Amino acid sequence: MKLPVQAEILGAYRAKTGPSRRLRETCSKVSWAEVLKQMKSVLDVELVKLNDSKVTIGTVLIVVGILLVTHVSSKLIQSGIKRALHKRGIDTGGGLATANRLAHYAVMVIGIGVALQTAGIKIGALFAAGAVFAVGFGFAMQNIVQNFVSGVILLIERSIHAEDVVELNDEPVRIVYMGIRSTLVESLDGESLIVPNSTLVQSTVKNYTLRDPHFRVRVQVGVSYSSDMKLVREVLQKVVDEHTEGRPGMVFLTAFGSSSVDWEVAVWTDDAWRFRMKQSKVREAIWEAFAEHKVVISFPQVDVHFDAPVAEGLARLGQRAA
Repeated sequence: MKLPVQAEILGAYRAKTGPSRRLRETCSKVSWAEVLKQMKSVLDVELVKLNDSKVTIGTVLIVVGILLVTHVSSKLIQSGIKRALHKRGIDTGGGLATANRLAHYAVMVIGIGVALQTAGIKIGALFAAGAVFAVGFGFAMQNIVQNFVSGVILLIERSIHAEDVVELNDEPVRIVYMGIRSTLVESLDGESLIVPNSTLVQSTVKNYTLRDPHFRVRVQVGVSYSSDMKLVREVLQKVVDEHTEGRPGMVFLTAFGSSSVDWEVAVWTDDAWRFRMKQSKVREAIWEAFAEHKVVISFPQVDVHFDAPVAEGLARLGQRAA
């Protein structure tokens, strides 16, 4: 009774596995040479013909592969530049972005050139055909190229960094971001200004924080001629000593004005961007110190002297009016 059941199970197994076994046997009979030959015939299918060169499916795949390798190479080079700049202490986004973009453009230009040459497009012929256009385009792009080169110079020299406080057009601004073509700065009123890099390279720029963060803050004050000048100096020196940061401050007698004796105090702050706040605090301290020591802050006064005949006439007019 068991033999028919076993025969049925064995027949069902052979029927199920028969096709896959025949497929394996058929595949084993096909040689790799024939497979490669078929693939080559597919890759050699001509898509378009450029001059004497024909563009096939294989050519397109090779060009795509070159572009992919170029893109990956650009990413790897940018990563290497990031590590190199990090070792040099350049961690700001502006300098890093500039270097990465330069590297990316250079690698992509080389990769695209190789891809075009592989596709049978003669780059020299393209340059010759576009020479006239390139001249006109060059004149139109002159300012952009100038700013681009200026960005490279700023990156190499490192004379200006992000977060530096500089003076542009007699106005202090803070560097927010340094790009490949322009630099973003912020004014004291919170306004965002876009400055071409060529302006930073070609004009005189006063960098308050290039070597160290300390910045000198000056405050002028005038006192009455009747004041005790020795006391005035002592009071101002005490104010300076209380408000200077990092370096000793100084007190100067600057001028004998028409209605006041002019003094100047100079203190240091380690935050150049907040120098106006430091000036305000110093002025408040001077006001309070002068009030405590009864020192009079001078203001413009005019003494009018009349000649004797004029004085007598005014006296008679006063008597008549009375």
